[in-house]
Amino acid sequence: QVNFVVCQLFALLAAIWFRTYLHSSKTSPFIRHVVATLLGLYLALFCFGWYALHFVIQTGISYYIMIIIGVENMHKYCFVFALGYLTVCQITRVYIFDYGQYSADFSGPMMIITQKITSLAFEIHDGMFRKNEDLTPSQRCLAVRRMPSLLEYLSYNCNFMGILAGPLCSYKDYITFIEGRSYQLQQSEANGKEDTKYEQTDPSPNIAVAQKLLICGLSLLFHMTITKTLPVEYNIDDNFRATASWPVRFFYLYVSLMAARPKYYFAWTLADAINNAAGFGFRGYDKNGAAHWDLISNLRIQQIEFSTSFKMFLDNWNIQTALWLKRVCYERATFSPTIQTFILSAIWHGVYPGYYLTFLTGVLMTLAARAIRNNIRHYFVESPAVKVCYDIITWMATQIAISYTVVPFVLLSVKPSFTFYSSCYFCLHIASILVLLVFPLKRTQKGSKKHETIQPVWSKTLEEENLLQKNSYSTTNNSFSQKQEITCRYQTLKQ
Repeated sequence: QVNFVVCQLFALLAAIWFRTYLHSSKTSPFIRHVVATLLGLYLALFCFGWYALHFVIQTGISYYIMIIIGVENMHKYCFVFALGYLTVCQITRVYIFDYGQYSADFSGPMMIITQKITSLAFEIHDGMFRKNEDLTPSQRCLAVRRMPSLLEYLSYNCNFMGILAGPLCSYKDYITFIEGRSYQLQQSEANGKEDTKYEQTDPSPNIAVAQKLLICGLSLLFHMTITKTLPVEYNIDDNFRATASWPVRFFYLYVSLMAARPKYYFAWTLADAINNAAGFGFRGYDKNGAAHWDLISNLRIQQIEFSTSFKMFLDNWNIQTALWLKRVCYERATFSPTIQTFILSAIWHGVYPGYYLTFLTGVLMTLAARAIRNNIRHYFVESPAVKVCYDIITWMATQIAISYTVVPFVLLSVKPSFTFYSSCYFCLHIASILVLLVFPLKRTQKGSKKHETIQPVWSKTLEEENLLQKNSYSTTNNSFSQKQEITCRYQTLKQ
């Protein structure tokens, strides 16, 4: 863990140097690719030793598969190989070497590389094999229409900005950044007209980086001072379970799981700051001309801590992974897309039994939360005073439900997880089942309104994804002009 933090701080300094001395206006994309790749492999070697060879092996074999299989089926082979190689490494690390040692390990970066390998394989398949009219708007904008070179592929998967902690980014956005075209695209207004006011500007990321480093510092301070005093394991302590009342137990459940989150806030926010410091992550300008640096941000802390629904929490937690699950699985599944996507998410996370218990519990919680929201919420939104009371109650219920669900994710093993659930008499499992028996998942609204469409909680709706990526005018293909890319982005947003 110390190696990880040291390497990320070094990556932050390297990112500042990269943007200052290897800016796209001063050097060629070839040099930027080479330097980003070599620095990334050096950091991986320093942090994980020779285990870093797994990153090169996984990336190299995936590229070989892409070349020899062809665009028609390579996405399937790359998906199976990358996920299979990751799973083998996770099984080996967990069950042969250090079961239970939940620390920075080499399978963490491989999880991000697996996302990148599979995402790019599907994007190339969309761009070079499928017909344009068969693609969804988001698939059309992300489609890659030429095979990347080996250097570009290595740079995308193993660059120093994201090799240790990500986050996932699209190949087109990354290449656009390396080639220095992320600021040269015109901004489209809501009416479809192009506004050239901010054309070819190079905004400074300094304020965004400083704000994110402040969040990192506070998160690290909280983790080092508070988290250790509120261990999640205390929820299954025999004396605590025997003496504490139910309100006290649920309150401690909430605060102990809340205290476990800052380490993720620290790691993901620092990774985002590193990319921003290098000049990557610019999403565009708002109508007031303010620059936004959240193109590849992985979480929104305020929305997480004040979530009033299960969906709101998960939509703002590990955002890029949610988008990856949607793009490579849910949108392409031929049957039971929800089940397939939950299975993929569990396999990708690892082989600890606690992960699977969390995802199985999450299915029940998700369906029950939707059923309650769809059938009850409309009665409480008319009056502002009642709405405030409703929001407070749903916030409390959401935080308890989330904490209850993710306990096995932290405890990892089957026995302590079942000890916790049995001590609670599986109360929220039973309550969720009763809710599903009483309330339908869909309700018919009054008037001419149609049934609400139920979306998976790990998947953002198309509108949400487009808003997240708004003004991220990335272009990687020589066959498409910048103006066509802007039109594509605008039409997607409008739809």
